Amino acid sequence: MIEGRQAGQSSIAKLAGGMVGGGPGSFIGAVHRSAASFDGNAEYVAGAFSRSYEKSIKTGRQLGISEDRVYDDFEKMAKAESARENGIDFVSIVVPNKFHYPVAKVFLEQGINVICDKPLTFTVEQAEELEELTEKEDLLFGVTYVYSGYPMVKHGREIVQRGDIGEIRVVQGEYPQEWLARPVEKEGNKQAGWRTDPEFSGRSNCVGDIGSHIENTVSYVTGLRIKELSANLDVFGEGRQLDDNAAMLLKFKGGATGSYWCSQVAIGHDNGLKIRVYGTKGSLIWKQEDPDHLEVNYLGKPGTVLSRGRDELFSSAEETVRLPAGHPEGFYEAFANIYRNFLAALGEKKSGSDVDPEDFDYPSVHAGVQGVKFINACVDSSESGSEWVKLD
Repeated sequence: MIEGRQAGQSSIAKLAGGMVGGGPGSFIGAVHRSAASFDGNAEYVAGAFSRSYEKSIKTGRQLGISEDRVYDDFEKMAKAESARENGIDFVSIVVPNKFHYPVAKVFLEQGINVICDKPLTFTVEQAEELEELTEKEDLLFGVTYVYSGYPMVKHGREIVQRGDIGEIRVVQGEYPQEWLARPVEKEGNKQAGWRTDPEFSGRSNCVGDIGSHIENTVSYVTGLRIKELSANLDVFGEGRQLDDNAAMLLKFKGGATGSYWCSQVAIGHDNGLKIRVYGTKGSLIWKQEDPDHLEVNYLGKPGTVLSRGRDELFSSAEETVRLPAGHPEGFYEAFANIYRNFLAALGEKKSGSDVDPEDFDYPSVHAGVQGVKFINACVDSSESGSEWVKLD
């Protein structure tokens, strides 16, 4: 922890962060840095930003980080920062999927809290190992499932928890994009290059990249847990090894059913995450591309579209509203909400308080484990001819 002004509703000193990945040209690294500093609760003071030390130094200079805290290797960084009296309080992991597990493990073993991009790991065993290590070392671990940070998603969650739409019967989720409709990985697009490469992305591209966001958003809003699923993963891009389109049927514990569709070859769509939740008394519909509104319908009553910023919201949602009505809040603000809650939990923990991540409303390592189970179950099902696969 470093000395600094208090920010927002926090009563903690500014926390010291480190980053692995996020070097020149990284979109998501800049997002994490913006989100962590949005409320003034954290400052990045160390990093191993690239496998190229020269590029790491360049990024460190741009961020005003002392060269003695810019590292050429994440293992050196973890050990050095752990040994420093003023070492980092947390590390942000923003590297391709392949490196999530080894990087997170090293920092946890050195007693450093972690916040990591999804999917958490390649395998269920790796994810569960990180969860066990987090508990063993009494650390905090956040996973940046960003859509849980939107105010109207939080409001919808409370509507479900209150029982206002009754017992959930059916859930539908979709996430169409078009960015891989052409073979852009062969045209120098680095993001497409590693995402379509099983060495760096794992067993799945589309389900791992965006299908996992459907799973997490639905799980967050409804509290439902998948009992079993049947999936079909398609590879449409010529020469690709990993899926770029997928459809899933789901059965949830408790009796609800559902269907998900994710695609990166759906021409005409930018980032079309949408969830629909249908209960015995009503329904909810939320669209990521219109995030400030939540459609709510009750049986026998006129439908309503609630507006973030204009309409009265539950406190869990109201606390995350940052702008007046009509000024759209989006990806950066939602990301910042996740960081704010994670850093608030970390600040409380450093002050000596017992912390339950569930009390701070950020996606924990457990959410990361559930995501990895979902991804692998989808691949297993598709590889077995869409047979139903049980999730524990």
